[in-house]
Amino acid sequence: MRIGFALPQFHHQAFEVARVADFARETERAGAASLWVGDRNLAAVTPRVGYGGQGTTIPPELNPAADPFVLLGVAAAVTERVQLGSHVLIAPLYPAVQLARALTTIDLISHGRLLPGFGIGWSPEEYEAAGQDFARRGALLDEVLDALRTVWTEDPAEYSGALLSVPRHHAPLKPARRPHPPVYLGALSDRALRRVARRADGWLPLCVVPDYVDIPGLVTQRASLDRWAREAGRNPADIDTVLRVNVSKGAGVRSVANAIRLIHDKTGIDHFMVDTMYEVDTVEQSFLYARELLTLMGAE
Repeated sequence: MRIGFALPQFHHQAFEVARVADFARETERAGAASLWVGDRNLAAVTPRVGYGGQGTTIPPELNPAADPFVLLGVAAAVTERVQLGSHVLIAPLYPAVQLARALTTIDLISHGRLLPGFGIGWSPEEYEAAGQDFARRGALLDEVLDALRTVWTEDPAEYSGALLSVPRHHAPLKPARRPHPPVYLGALSDRALRRVARRADGWLPLCVVPDYVDIPGLVTQRASLDRWAREAGRNPADIDTVLRVNVSKGAGVRSVANAIRLIHDKTGIDHFMVDTMYEVDTVEQSFLYARELLTLMGAE
């Protein structure tokens, strides 16, 4: 199994971003397989839609949020082996050219270790702040992905869609990974899973330990994804899975290790990213948690 961890980005750890390089370096040395960022452009004071699209509240842990691109760049510069992922970037909030440029730069710094993961988010206020239409976020994601592939693979590059366009321009700087970094997508609904099946290199599901570990749901979703991939003329084995493991306050390292083992045994998923922002407050505690978990998993 491969175990990765969220970089210090949210909650109390956001105020210690000066230690991101230390965390990335030491966690790699401890045996982590990957390091990850999330994305939260803002947390509205009176949100119309709540966390994950449910209710009308957002956890206060998401109020302070460090920039995901900067954090990935820092981690890329001080590590040599770990993969560097986003679980997930809310792609429709960003101009396609700037998104392509930032991710290309990170992939070059890391010598091709980038795993860019995208989603559509759930916050109308974030779309309002970016000047985008929340109601058309799915269609906009598809066009951003099309534009990214064009900028990453063509020179000159140009894209014209119904919702966005990129003028014909010189685009000689390409990612280290060819033809482009593998594209991962977050997906829970059937509609989103069909998008993964059609066009993604990987799927990014999630669970919460111990509150929400839906193994039958993961199995059912993966079966549907595989079926839709075959219908689209694709080999399901070409679509990777990385499971996000959010750790609830008080869950403890052993319960997370046990959950990961069980999920692996029942689903075959072998790459996990663990986010401890709800469980620990400091970067030092986050590193110690990661080291303990890696020790437990390595003892098998």
